[in-house]
Amino acid sequence: MRDAKSITIGDIMTKSVISVDSSMTVNEAAKMMEDGKVGAVIVMEKSKPVGIVTDRDFSVKVAAHAYQITTPVKQIMSSPVLTINSDETVRTAADLMHEKGLRKLPVMKNDQVVGIITATDIVNLLAISPEEDMRNMYFHSVAKIYKNYSPYN
Repeated sequence: MRDAKSITIGDIMTKSVISVDSSMTVNEAAKMMEDGKVGAVIVMEKSKPVGIVTDRDFSVKVAAHAYQITTPVKQIMSSPVLTINSDETVRTAADLMHEKGLRKLPVMKNDQVVGIITATDIVNLLAISPEEDMRNMYFHSVAKIYKNYSPYN
């Protein structure tokens, strides 16, 4: 394990990312998420990320508004999508996620989507880390991210 201060997003991000065209239907995107066992898809237009659709978007937006399964994902995506570079630190990602109330961030390198970092990725880093200084360094970041989602706040 590298020194805690030098671990980047690229070191812990999920590299398997599913992207969909903005004209794809919510039904097609949901099937891709199920098949890929992922909680989000990146919505693309002209090879650029323009939005993100998460499993929460399906449960809240589609169900609450009774959208048809033929609705384009563009209509339910969260946009504009925030991204982060793969060479940024995990702490930077955690701080951005807390500040913007996000649990998933697409990761970019050379203007291409190369992965996604999630709050779960950060928690998993903590779970496998034997280094006390790493635990201390990221504790505040994880607490910030999940504070927004706690039913006790």
